[in-house]
Amino acid sequence: MERAEVLKRVIGILTEAQEIRRAAEAGEDADGHEGDRAATAGVVTTLLNEMLPSISVPADATPQQVATLVAEALGPALHTMVSGFSLAFTSLALAHDNGRTDVSAIEVLQELALEIEAGTYDEGP
Repeated sequence: MERAEVLKRVIGILTEAQEIRRAAEAGEDADGHEGDRAATAGVVTTLLNEMLPSISVPADATPQQVATLVAEALGPALHTMVSGFSLAFTSLALAHDNGRTDVSAIEVLQELALEIEAGTYDEGP
């Protein structure tokens, strides 16, 4: 998955998490109905399933070989995902620290998504 796509997925998760929180505070699920709040786990599980690669480990692999295979396979994906959450957090924190009361958190995330779409964050791991 490309870096820009990961960043957009992270923004999607944070946006959906806000909707889930809003619904929970209103006593509803994410679809506006009373009850089930399991959607939070579903959003994160979906991201992980889409981002993390499958890992094939030979049956005769040593523990060290397994560790190396896992690190090589998961390392880049996890780095990109953590970078995405860090970028989103920093954007939200800067808006807060600058006293931006004219925009909501979702609007900050939407602005970040537009910057990503425009290629602002294409460079980097």
